[in-house]
Amino acid sequence: MEKGISRRSFLKSGLAAAGAAAASTVALPESVKGAKETELATLIDIRKCIGCEACVEACRDVNAGKYPVPSKPYPKMYPSSVKVSDWSGKKDVTDRLTPYNWVFIQHAQVVLKGKKEELTFPRRCMHCQNPPCADLCPWGAARKLDNGISVIHPDICLGGSKCKDVCPWKIPQRQTGVGLYLKILPSLGGNGVMYKCDRCYERVAKGELPACIEVCPEKVQKIGPREEILKEAKEIAREIGGYIYGADENGGTNTIYVSPVPFEELNKAIEKGDGKPHFKKVADSMAHVDNLAKAMVIAPFAGLAAAALKMVSFASKEKEGGK
Repeated sequence: MEKGISRRSFLKSGLAAAGAAAASTVALPESVKGAKETELATLIDIRKCIGCEACVEACRDVNAGKYPVPSKPYPKMYPSSVKVSDWSGKKDVTDRLTPYNWVFIQHAQVVLKGKKEELTFPRRCMHCQNPPCADLCPWGAARKLDNGISVIHPDICLGGSKCKDVCPWKIPQRQTGVGLYLKILPSLGGNGVMYKCDRCYERVAKGELPACIEVCPEKVQKIGPREEILKEAKEIAREIGGYIYGADENGGTNTIYVSPVPFEELNKAIEKGDGKPHFKKVADSMAHVDNLAKAMVIAPFAGLAAAALKMVSFASKEKEGGK
């Protein structure tokens, strides 16, 4: 059976479903359990992915409760250059990143060992070791956890899109009509909340695997301490004469790809654009003196802003609960 629609449909109804049914028996590696401050990374072996989208479906199922439920009509924004970003009518889109789709399968037609082949691979947040989204968020809504997972706090995010602007891959996506801006600055705020993969951090905290890893029938992904994951990635690359992405990109990420072909070739072959990240080489953005200076200035104010916004969010929820 060729990799394609027929195989994808088969797996969705067969192997992928079986994997989901057995999900409760799978847990994090012993080397990770109880180590809350161990920096975790994920190894993605591109050779193994068959494009079945089981990871996409699992992510959507597990995170459905986190997805935005916007209030309409949307407030008119000032200045008018702040545009509405509404995906509420396009929730079923799975071929790119959206506020309702945090992982998708990218496709690349390449020449491998003299033959044309299609490679597929999951794309999501890279979870940088020194994430500019967290370092440069003026409200403290984005943050990096002790275990290396970066998250965006939806209760205090104002949707200003700074995280997307500074992300080398433009990963976070905005949904208008949700979030705290509606309560405090409905016409002047950031116009929504930013969303991205949070590596199933609640599941990880309970010793469970991220949903996408748990259901994958081909074991494309593996999570563990970054040092171990990087060591394994290098061993695989050495064995197959392959290539690594994420070891040094943006100063190092906690999403590590191994490919049988150069990433320059993959980058040429994939469809790129909004919600469809590239595979270019990326310098350490936080090593730039301007970004370092901004981070130093922002940090104390972001902490205060986050605390204040949490109080506002809590008060708003209390008020709504008392109705």
